Amino acid sequence: MGAVQLESVAAQHAQAKLNVESLPQGPSLFDGNDTARINGSESDEYEKFDKGLMQYGCAHYRRRCRIRAPCCNEIFDCRHCHNESKNSIKIDTPTRHELPRHELQQVICTLCGTEQEVRQVCINCGVCMGKYFCEVCKLFDDDVSKQQYHCHACGICRIGGRENFFHCSKCGCCYSKVLKNSHACVEGAMHHDCPICFEYLFESRNDVSVLPCGHTIHEKCLREMKEHCQFACPLCSKSVCDMSKAWERLDAELATLSNSFDDKMVRILCNDCGAVSEVQFHLIAHKCHNCKSYNTRQI
Repeated sequence: MGAVQLESVAAQHAQAKLNVESLPQGPSLFDGNDTARINGSESDEYEKFDKGLMQYGCAHYRRRCRIRAPCCNEIFDCRHCHNESKNSIKIDTPTRHELPRHELQQVICTLCGTEQEVRQVCINCGVCMGKYFCEVCKLFDDDVSKQQYHCHACGICRIGGRENFFHCSKCGCCYSKVLKNSHACVEGAMHHDCPICFEYLFESRNDVSVLPCGHTIHEKCLREMKEHCQFACPLCSKSVCDMSKAWERLDAELATLSNSFDDKMVRILCNDCGAVSEVQFHLIAHKCHNCKSYNTRQI
């Protein structure tokens, strides 16, 4: 029996949401005057510094600057806006491209239109172009409620608060602390595409779930899998949640069915525990002798 397909499932295994931003944070480019504006020692300068806060931006960020993409010399609200425009199916394949975060060199102040090198405070009007600023990956964002932080090990900025996450060096990513002593480590678990939609998970801005087997998948994709009665990991076929109640119901159903192959035995491999068993052949399903799972395959 291959990937398990059942109509219902018991309680789901605890999974961590990985709220991922695609960019890292470094030291701010403040000079003495910038610090004075931030501390509010000059009230008029402080008002100028905070002018337009949360009033500008795009679908991805609230910010007071736009960017000039060095690859095509065009202006966009942010790197994601560029990538959505220049790497879509509407663009001829030879000209499709993305803007690597670290290659950004020029920004344009939204309030005064001054183009300048990447920095947090506009050199012309003195406005702060992003309350949260990362010099390393050129990230500006006025919405600090996201609790952005820079993970040096990941090399990118993430959201959700540094105190709520830890970096797993083997998996190569920041995970919620609820998984610190319970997740199954898989080498480079986040450094591959989602097995359903094929988006690169490490830089995805969508929530990611860590399965009991240690593999990762978009939370939305996992939810859609379950809606279509698919409860096995697309990569290793292990159950993605606790299936014990489902197995009990299957036990009860099989007990009511007659089996015309009483004398036929087959060898099976359990996808959940890896045990090999010799069991009586059945047209519907084969049960693992070791862990009692029906998530098995004939070998």
